[in-house]
Amino acid sequence: MRFEIRQAAPFDASAACALLRRSIEIGCRADHEGKPAVLEAWLGNKTSANVAAWFASPSNFAVVAEGEEGGLLGLCLLTQAGKIALCYVLPEALRGGVGRALLDAVEQQARTWNIKKLHLYSPPSASAFFERQGYINAGKDTSCFGMESDLLWKSLEANCALAPGAASKRFCNCNG
Repeated sequence: MRFEIRQAAPFDASAACALLRRSIEIGCRADHEGKPAVLEAWLGNKTSANVAAWFASPSNFAVVAEGEEGGLLGLCLLTQAGKIALCYVLPEALRGGVGRALLDAVEQQARTWNIKKLHLYSPPSASAFFERQGYINAGKDTSCFGMESDLLWKSLEANCALAPGAASKRFCNCNG
């Protein structure tokens, strides 16, 4: 699968919103189990206007993966607080390197912003992907829309050596 990673622009908002909604409705079906209340809460803020505002915010950095034909395949949004607030890939584009490339791009931006640790809430069905990218699963937590999620984090410090058993801890044991 061929694609290009580029910074999201305001004109991407509508397509990005459609991508988010499709990814959640179809790709995350195992997580919301088709429960209307959970799905409604999860999708509630996924509007074109909100996505445009997220992309326009100077405290956010958003990237999209654009396919050869010009359609969006994925998107990822990092806040200056070190939170990966969005990381979604279209169900039909999964396992093609899109998610990994999106994470690489936001991790590079985090380093530029001098962010030492990243964190995110992941639906359980996606947690293994983030763990393969070096994120530590700190256990279950409740996401902002009320669904049980996994809290994951990753140190971006090259000298961070985790102490034995640190994978179960919520924070890195770095000295830096």
